[in-house]
Amino acid sequence: MDISTKTTDAPPPTPSLSEQKRNARGATRPGDRIFLGLTRGSGILLLVIMAAIAVFLTYRASLAISKDHGNFLTTSEWNTNLIPPTFGIAVLAFGTIVSSVIAMVIAVPVAVSIALFITHYAPRRLSSPVAYVIDLLAAVPSIVYGLWGALVLVPHMNGLYGWLNDFFGWTGIFSWDKGAPRSMLTVGLLLAIMILPIITNVSREVFRQVPRMHEEAALALGATRWEVIRMSVLPFGRSGVISASMLGLGRALGETMAVATVLSPDFIVHASLLNPGGGTFAQNIASKFSEATEFGRDALIASGLVLFVITLLVNGAARLIIARRAEYSGANA
Repeated sequence: MDISTKTTDAPPPTPSLSEQKRNARGATRPGDRIFLGLTRGSGILLLVIMAAIAVFLTYRASLAISKDHGNFLTTSEWNTNLIPPTFGIAVLAFGTIVSSVIAMVIAVPVAVSIALFITHYAPRRLSSPVAYVIDLLAAVPSIVYGLWGALVLVPHMNGLYGWLNDFFGWTGIFSWDKGAPRSMLTVGLLLAIMILPIITNVSREVFRQVPRMHEEAALALGATRWEVIRMSVLPFGRSGVISASMLGLGRALGETMAVATVLSPDFIVHASLLNPGGGTFAQNIASKFSEATEFGRDALIASGLVLFVITLLVNGAARLIIARRAEYSGANA
């Protein structure tokens, strides 16, 4: 009796874990490997550039700080022409932080509200023009904002300053000596206007990514439109709003020309926000760099190093917050 044998095709071998990862990255083809190398090299190059900037700032700052007669962190004076020189960043740090906080307090709620209006309240024929105008505001140069602030905003702040002084001057924070309103409050308001388009645009795109099923489920349960936004939209977009806010804060911390055009610095820390402020890091560098000596430039670079560190800390804190809030968005931070 003939016994017929059946041959079956053997299944292909299962690729190893490393091969699966390599295939997932698309690194099996020559073109994909070249593109992967270019992208990886770009990331490494960026890190090298950042490290080079940090080394340069640290080296030049050490040359100046080693000859500083005062305490670099606490001295409220900037005079690099004295012998021995005396300078510190206390006033600059105060002005930079205060103006940025004022800008964030004003800009973030308004920007999030505008983004929600564009994405969930306004009809399409209205939301598109409003979004277009916001995009245009983001492209306006800083010097234009500064000129507008000096020529239009500052002359019209007297009424607000007078009202704040009459009703809240007893706090000391809003006391006004009737001088020109070129103070931290004016700078903070101008910075808020400048960072408003950035926060609005990023928040708007994040709110548009909310899964439609989440909103429909909330509506099916009888939720109002505000309850839908509060329970579905805001939790999903929280990480994106934080990222947008940090982008705006980064611009507020490093803004130069607009602040230099509006602010009248006196290098004194004032308790009142309505009197001339002491200045900011970027404004002080821009105003003193051209006439500074070689040592004075090293001192200004030392203040720039502090601003560099503050920016890194702010972005690092933002990443930690986003990582903690990642579960709300349903996406990896």
